[in-house]
Amino acid sequence: MPDRPESGGVRALAWIYCPAAQRRLLGALLGIEREIGTSLRVGLEHSIAHARLAWWRAECARTIAGTPSHPMTRELAGELGTMTPATLAALGGLIDDAEWDLACATFATRAELTAYCERWSAAILAPLARDPAASATLLALGTSLREIELLLALAADAHAGRLRVPLDELEPHAVTAAQLARPPWPAPLADLLRARDQQLRSRLAAGVAALAPGIQPALRGVIVWAALAAHHSAQAARRLPHSSPARDHQGLLDVWIAWRVARRAATGRASLPAG
Repeated sequence: MPDRPESGGVRALAWIYCPAAQRRLLGALLGIEREIGTSLRVGLEHSIAHARLAWWRAECARTIAGTPSHPMTRELAGELGTMTPATLAALGGLIDDAEWDLACATFATRAELTAYCERWSAAILAPLARDPAASATLLALGTSLREIELLLALAADAHAGRLRVPLDELEPHAVTAAQLARPPWPAPLADLLRARDQQLRSRLAAGVAALAPGIQPALRGVIVWAALAAHHSAQAARRLPHSSPARDHQGLLDVWIAWRVARRAATGRASLPAG
C-alpha cells in the first residue's frame, strides 16, 4: 500500500494535507513517479534504464487494459475506479518525460517545455480533480508548478546535461547552454530567470484563485504544494544570480506555511501572493 512519499519535503507535506480519501491516490501517483524516475539514477547503465522504461510503458498499457501487475498501479486503478481510460493513459506522459531526460534532449522552444510540464501535470495532478469543473484549472496549475520545480534544480540538471530553459529564450540574451551549469549566472540569465519565476508564481496564484471555495477543501494538498513551490520560487529569485541550494526537507518554515495554507483551504479561503 502506498505510504508517505519517500522523498519527503514538499511532496510529503502535500500528501499529509490531502483529505484522507485522496491520500492513497496521491501516494500511488507519487510512488509511480518515483519508480519511473529511478531509471534516471546517476550511474545506471543506459541499457538498463531503457529496459526499465520499456517495462513501465508496458505496465501502463496493462493498467489501461485492466490488468496492472505492479502494486502501485493496482492501487491506482482501484482508487480511480470507473474513471476514463484517458486518465490512466496520461501516466504514459511520465515515461515520455523520463525518456526525454534520459536522452538529455534540449527544449528548443517554450512550447516543448510547456508540453513536458503538461504531461507531468496530466499524470500527477489531473487525476486528483474529481470535480470536472476543476480539471482544466488543475492541469494549468500543475504545469506551472512543475516548471518551478525544474527551475529550482536548474544548475544540477544542467550539469547532468538537462537544460530547463528553452534555447530560443537564451539566444537573444547571448546566454549559452553551458552557463546554466555554472552559477553565479551572468546578469542577462539572472534577469531572465527572475522574470520567469515571477510569471510562474502569478500563474500559481491565479490557479488557486480559480478554484471555487467549495472545491478547495478536497484539493488542499495540491494547494499546499503550490504554496510551498511559490515560496521556494520567491526565495530562489532573491538569491539570484546564485543558484538555490538543494533542498528536499521539511524545514520549520515549510511546515508552518503548509499548516496555515491547509487551514485556509479547508474553509475555501486559500490564496497565494500574486508574483
